[in-house]
Amino acid sequence: MKIFSRCRVFLALAAALALASCEELAGQRFGGFLPGGTTAGGYWRGGHVSGRPKIVVRVSEQRAYFYKGKQVVGISTVSTGKRGFDTPPGHYHVIEKDKDHVSSEFGDYVTSAGDVVKSNIDVRKDSQPAGTHFDGAQMPYFLRFNGGYGMHAGYVPRFRASHGCIRLPARMARHFYENAAEDTPVIVRE
Repeated sequence: MKIFSRCRVFLALAAALALASCEELAGQRFGGFLPGGTTAGGYWRGGHVSGRPKIVVRVSEQRAYFYKGKQVVGISTVSTGKRGFDTPPGHYHVIEKDKDHVSSEFGDYVTSAGDVVKSNIDVRKDSQPAGTHFDGAQMPYFLRFNGGYGMHAGYVPRFRASHGCIRLPARMARHFYENAAEDTPVIVRE
């Protein structure tokens, strides 16, 4: 009976290790020891590098690359627009920076007490229930690059899940925000 119990524990541990990617384990276990602050969401090594900034987003990879000159100084996992809300490929430039941006289109309908009645809504499509008000989604470290599209901190499930914006982990969004000036090129590729 002890052998059967030990086998179950061993199999559970082996399954957990097999299901976790190396990147996730490295970020969790060794994040404080690797130079440049490697995490499961990416890395940043641009503190003392000079050069003109540029951001390249590869939708097929769900990754964003930050360049200074010709050197990649940061890579981040991202979540781009889900089907029907695709992030448009193209060559753009940062046209606005807003550290504390709040969406005027996406968010929740909430009561005056703060209870969410209807979540993840689009004010252009979802009717507002009586007795509620619109509470826009928080989009910290927002870099607008094309109309209503931008990059910002948010939930990053490692697949396309947004309404068209490019979401980054908060730590990486801050690095991108702090190192990209207005007019920084943003290239979105499939």
